[in-house]
Amino acid sequence: MRKTSGALAAFLALAAVVMYLTATPASAAAIRIMPLGDSITGSPGCWRALLWNKLQSAGYTDIDFVGTLPPQGCGVAHDGDNEGHGGYLATNVANQNLLPGWLSATRPDVVMMHFGTNDVWSNIPPATILGAFTTLVNQMRASNPAMKILVAKIIPMNPSSCAECGQRTVNFNNAIPAWAASTSTAQSPVTVVDQWTGFNTASDTYDGVHPNAAGDQKMSDKWYPALVNALSGVTPTPTVTPTVTPTTGGGCTATYRNAGQWQGGFQGEVTVKNTGTTPMSGWTVRWTFANGQQVTQIWGGTLSASGANVTVRNESWNGSLAPGASTTFGFLGSQSGTNTAPSPTCS
Repeated sequence: MRKTSGALAAFLALAAVVMYLTATPASAAAIRIMPLGDSITGSPGCWRALLWNKLQSAGYTDIDFVGTLPPQGCGVAHDGDNEGHGGYLATNVANQNLLPGWLSATRPDVVMMHFGTNDVWSNIPPATILGAFTTLVNQMRASNPAMKILVAKIIPMNPSSCAECGQRTVNFNNAIPAWAASTSTAQSPVTVVDQWTGFNTASDTYDGVHPNAAGDQKMSDKWYPALVNALSGVTPTPTVTPTVTPTTGGGCTATYRNAGQWQGGFQGEVTVKNTGTTPMSGWTVRWTFANGQQVTQIWGGTLSASGANVTVRNESWNGSLAPGASTTFGFLGSQSGTNTAPSPTCS
């Protein structure tokens, strides 16, 4: 009788384990969230740190902030990956087709976009900026048809060098809701997040444009409910590890462009193109600065520098180029008056 009872107990224990394994789902993939924008998002974009930790404290631990740019300070532990490119215009990102590479590298499920500040400062009409937004949204949906997209009414601007920027910001923000309503779909909704209302450039920025600690807190608080709502309807897309086949032969070119310059600094972009007849699996770009310039921040490439000599190698996601294909990396640099354009070489 004891043997029968022992066998039955073992059988029941085994059955319980099988039932538990059957009823317990495998760990779900993390929901990937891309913060997208300019320096307000990325440099250092401390509202992201506040938002990340608020989400973690509220139990949203199955998330992953993603981007091709690394954390940029804040002094707070957080997931700092982002796509906040200092000095960038949304219209340039759309016109230069930069977003598809970032999306391919990070595969987000949700995009939080605070973009357009530099476009407004440059006096680009709202309709033109929103046309660029439409291009970006279409690229997001090409990456993920169920992309959840949060678009901010941008925070106010009152820089000392642009008296008209305040009203331009109002005009741009006023045009966003109608654009969002016409662009939103059931599968891929576009949600407007009002970062403008209640934000004060005198108390919430340190220069009339970029948020200080109080402004970061306000931005985090505005993003939080909209992001939580978006997370409730997201099914994470599976992670796919690309396979790269090493190749030999072929050639490549590197073309430099000065994308903007200001006192003490500048922004450069380099386009790498496969000019060969066979696919390439990696590239290296080299140049020498003539006037003591230094790279201070880079995206889309891995930097190594020694004095005036600069070497940039591809990231894991943009090294594979088909014949005729190209990719672009960018950087911010320091300069002291003379800023001779470098002549990069590619191998």
